[in-house]
Amino acid sequence: MTTPVAAGSVREALSAAVDALQAAGVETPRLDAELLLADAIGVQRARLAADPEGAVPPRAGRQFGAMIRRRLRREPVAYVLGRKGFRHIELGVDRRALIPRPETELLVEVALELRPASVLDVGTGSGAVALAIAAELPDCAVTATDASPEALELAAENAGRLGLGGRVRFLEGSVPDGESFELTVANLPYVAEAEFPRLAPEIREWEPPEALLGGRDGLDAFRELLPQIGSGALALEVGAGQAAAVVDLMRGGGFADLGVRRDLAGIERVVRGSR
Repeated sequence: MTTPVAAGSVREALSAAVDALQAAGVETPRLDAELLLADAIGVQRARLAADPEGAVPPRAGRQFGAMIRRRLRREPVAYVLGRKGFRHIELGVDRRALIPRPETELLVEVALELRPASVLDVGTGSGAVALAIAAELPDCAVTATDASPEALELAAENAGRLGLGGRVRFLEGSVPDGESFELTVANLPYVAEAEFPRLAPEIREWEPPEALLGGRDGLDAFRELLPQIGSGALALEVGAGQAAAVVDLMRGGGFADLGVRRDLAGIERVVRGSR
């Protein structure tokens, strides 16, 4: 299977890449090819459409070819580019943590509505939620935890890159002993064991499984976290079809004022409560 590895026009490079990506089963071949070519050349994606007959410099062509070969192995575009936008910030991403997703921005929206003085982000991964909250609520004291030292390392790198290193405290683990927070947010592992083999290869083969797998029914991490939460509000991202079960777990754990928020796809994505 050929990929663009040398100089040519933008149109020719994209055409070859799109054909190769389609053959490999990639769902969004044109979008992916455009994002990668724009990065290789060092221009905005819109420039590609504005000048389709423009020449691709040889060095950029070779870089683009290497990127496409990675994508053909179903490596996610965000990992190939090494970055991912999340709300108003851009995060460095790699296999140390999950790629931030748009639906997770709902957790930040909860924080913006409540405007707490203190927030705990459990399972921070790349630091997306904690860093977005720190950036948008400058008076909020933010603590971010993760069981993975590698993920915490990535999150701290992102904090430094964004100039937020002094705004977020990073700790290994889950809920710090003896501390309370006005709001706790968490994007926990919630993929059920039986569902994992059906995930897209971009997720199943590349993202860290420990950040995805939540036991037999996908709810093990929720059962583990809820007893650790003290007073205050709690917002949890959940998988499709899990909201009702998580509401029941929270009600049984003494949480009140329970509610569910849908994402842009209409999926019940965040469960809220307080105690």
